[in-house]
Amino acid sequence: MRAAIYARYSSDNQREASIEDQLEICRRYIDRQGWMLVRSYEDRALSGASDQRPAYRQMLVDAETGQFDVIVSEALDRLGRRLSDVARLYDHLEFRGIGLHAVNIGAVTTMHVGLLGTMAQLYLSDLKEKTRRGQLGRALAGKIPGGKAYGYRLIDGQRGERQVDEVEALVVRRIFREFAAGKSPRAIAKAPNADGIPGADGRQWRDTTIRGQADRGTGILNNSLYVGRLEWNRCAYIKNPKTGKRVARPNPQDLWEVVEVPSLRIIDDDLWQAAKARQSKASFEIRRDDSGNALNRAHRRKFLLSGLLKCGRCGGGYTIVGKDRYGCATRRSKGTCDNTSTVTRPEIEARVFAGLKARA
Repeated sequence: MRAAIYARYSSDNQREASIEDQLEICRRYIDRQGWMLVRSYEDRALSGASDQRPAYRQMLVDAETGQFDVIVSEALDRLGRRLSDVARLYDHLEFRGIGLHAVNIGAVTTMHVGLLGTMAQLYLSDLKEKTRRGQLGRALAGKIPGGKAYGYRLIDGQRGERQVDEVEALVVRRIFREFAAGKSPRAIAKAPNADGIPGADGRQWRDTTIRGQADRGTGILNNSLYVGRLEWNRCAYIKNPKTGKRVARPNPQDLWEVVEVPSLRIIDDDLWQAAKARQSKASFEIRRDDSGNALNRAHRRKFLLSGLLKCGRCGGGYTIVGKDRYGCATRRSKGTCDNTSTVTRPEIEARVFAGLKARA
């Protein structure tokens, strides 16, 4: 019997060595059965809430081509936390005559899939509720339940506490003043990049960093923390079962938790209102799909070379920057690349076809 091992750990309360521990336990199980280990699949720091995991997907591909006769995992929840995913895997393997074993229970049966799969999914739901409860408690206490926003620094040993970073606060005020005065987010983003001023986590500035999305409270211009007001629960997050990625959906305002935190104020009310007035005047309503994505992005036209072209100067993407014309996206959004060359879509596609034909 050719055996394969699947091991996984998620980032919550687990460690890198967890994979090695799982592999060792599974190897010993395989030895006891008298099987031969032919392959190990490992997903590190990935949640079992989705089956969109690289090693897991490769394991399914290899199962199709008969690379092994049995899969061994430490426990059923290592394979997945969602009942539907575990049941689909079980059916997939059973159809191909591939066995499934968990070290803690032995050969997996339909009963195990139903009972243990349900328990794993209940664990996820319970963990989500406990996490939300903890975040709510911190928010009501005036502490930040999320990541560090630009303009603030962490306080050592005090979870959720922030203090104003006076150097970054100057940049925040500059952004609000320039936007209120009529400057576009794209032009605003190019200025600190040109001046060598790093953005959040040392990244370069881009227009989306400035404008964000008003209904979700993202972006510099929509962060109410800058006027000393913490707004929590503006969005609900749900995982897309197809991609495994979280999708944000704005909550109605009556579900928000709003707490005043005057010590974190960076700009005054007058400047905030001036920026909001400009934002309201310049914005237009964008309809969204069921996942909360703006339709102009969800339905953006894709062409033969979409996502494949790179700038020869900076390595950034070459995207449509005008009517049927490709140009450097980094230069357009950040202003940090000096490549002004553009090319029409028909011309670049013709070049690629000619190159492929010459190779054939």
